[in-house]
Amino acid sequence: MNNEVWFRPLVWMDYRLAVLFTVVVPLFLLLWAFVQKAEAIQRLLIIYWRVSSLLLITLYLMIGGFGVSFLSSWIARILIPLGLWFWIDLNEEIEYYPNSLLKLIFTSWRWAVSTYCLLGAIVFLPFLGCAFSEDGIKTAFCRIWLEAPRMFKEYFHPNVDKAETLGLIGIIGLIVYVIYLGYFVLLKLGKKGRSALQ
Repeated sequence: MNNEVWFRPLVWMDYRLAVLFTVVVPLFLLLWAFVQKAEAIQRLLIIYWRVSSLLLITLYLMIGGFGVSFLSSWIARILIPLGLWFWIDLNEEIEYYPNSLLKLIFTSWRWAVSTYCLLGAIVFLPFLGCAFSEDGIKTAFCRIWLEAPRMFKEYFHPNVDKAETLGLIGIIGLIVYVIYLGYFVLLKLGKKGRSALQ
C-alpha cells in the first residue's frame, strides 16, 4: 500500500515546491520582465520555459503510468539549471543590468531553482530504476510518484476516462522535445556556441 511508504510526505512536498519554483515564480518573473522591458531576463526566461516544458511532458507520462517518465523527470532536473546558466552573453547582460528589485528576485530565483533541481536530481537517483523495470513501476516505491499527476488529471481532465490517453499526449510531447533538443545540440549549438543572441 502507498500509505506504508515513509517518504510519501516528502514526495508531495517535492511536487508543491516544483509548482512554486518551476511554475508560479518564473511565470510571475516573465510577466514582470515584460513590463520592465528587461530583455535579457525575458530571453532567459523564455529559454527556461522551453527547457522546463519537459516537466509538463513528464506529468502526462506519469498520468499514463509510463516508466520513461522517471527518466524524463530526472533529465529535466539536469537541463533546467543548464539552460539557466549556459548562455555567456545573457549571463553578462544580466550581471551588468542595473540593480533593481526585479534583478534581485530573478537572481535569487535562478540560484534557488538551480539548487532545488540539482539536489532533486541527486535524491531522485534511486527512483531511476522505476524507468527500466516493468514490475518496478507497480511497486509502492515507484507508484508514490504517480499520485500527484493522477490528482492533476482529476482536476484538469475529469472527462478523460483513460489515463493512457493523456499518457499518449506525453509520449508525443516527448518525441517532439527529443527531436528539438537533438536539432539544437547537433546543428544549432555548433554554430551559436554559448550565445543566445546569434
